[in-house]
Amino acid sequence: MTDRTAPLGMGFTWQQLRPGQRFRTFGRTVTEHDLMGFVALTGMQEPLFVDATHAGALGARPVPGALTHALIEGMVLAGMAHGTGLALLETHIRPLAPVRVGDTIHAEIEVTEIRPTSQGGRAVVRSAIRVLNQREERVMDYDATRLIRGDDTA
Repeated sequence: MTDRTAPLGMGFTWQQLRPGQRFRTFGRTVTEHDLMGFVALTGMQEPLFVDATHAGALGARPVPGALTHALIEGMVLAGMAHGTGLALLETHIRPLAPVRVGDTIHAEIEVTEIRPTSQGGRAVVRSAIRVLNQREERVMDYDATRLIRGDDTA
């Protein structure tokens, strides 16, 4: 095996992407453990999130939008930018509907722009991400701008 052997699970270099290209992540069910771990880690100890008997304006067992975003970002990075992503430069998040414990979420990603930087070997890549639940209802939209490395052999 040589250094040029591509590892399994490697993300895309910017040269492998093109505007209009689309991807879909696998689904992931949001669990009670996800919610409790996230609120403990972040300090979001709101009754809405920590009291299972509390049903506020969003109904029973909603999860923070930040948790939804974090779970989806993990799936996007694992499938698209693992080992090639250099930085998250900007993101604009628009929650559209509650995500609840027990929902299964996935994302649809569209590459919207690629701009090679003045320093060779990397580009700014913009994507539009739609997050959907198990009923294919849109629960969040966000735009992400990332710095992605290029193909070292190009």
